[in-house]
Amino acid sequence: MFDPTAFDNMKVVIEGAIYDLDLAGEIVIIDRNDQMNMAKMSRSFDMHFQLPDAKGNIVTAKMEIKADMVNLAAELLSAVLSQKHSGCKLRLQFFHKDITDEKQLKEINWILTEIWGVTREICQSVTITPSKALITNTISIEFDRLIGEDQMNDLVELLDFMVTTIQHLQSYLLEISN
Repeated sequence: MFDPTAFDNMKVVIEGAIYDLDLAGEIVIIDRNDQMNMAKMSRSFDMHFQLPDAKGNIVTAKMEIKADMVNLAAELLSAVLSQKHSGCKLRLQFFHKDITDEKQLKEINWILTEIWGVTREICQSVTITPSKALITNTISIEFDRLIGEDQMNDLVELLDFMVTTIQHLQSYLLEISN
């Protein structure tokens, strides 16, 4: 038996909290990935979800944690490496389609800033695939520090903010499409 790492413990908490929301009917899980890169000794875990009654331009959310070799080594070899490298990177993303208008993108940024605050870095990217007439919008919220086991409760609370974000984005997208 091995002692689970911070990554393992956080993954279990995130996974359980998201499945609880799914079982309660608040969200629908649409994808789950748990990957280990043996060449780089890194791990990543993510889950994608959306609202159960999504209509029109559907907003999908993704919560992702990553830990690389330095993060794992800092935790396992704390006598050798600094504990400040122990933990995981956290990224939240939201996906929707068909928005290229700069005014609408600014409005979306304002909606996210109202929910997440001004201290979070919010990035939006628009990808256009002409051959498929497809426009994909990706919103990323990055955290400027590693997340450790001390923030486990915060990870669960972030899910509430993610659901609120999906609700607000979906309302806005429905409003501008009518």
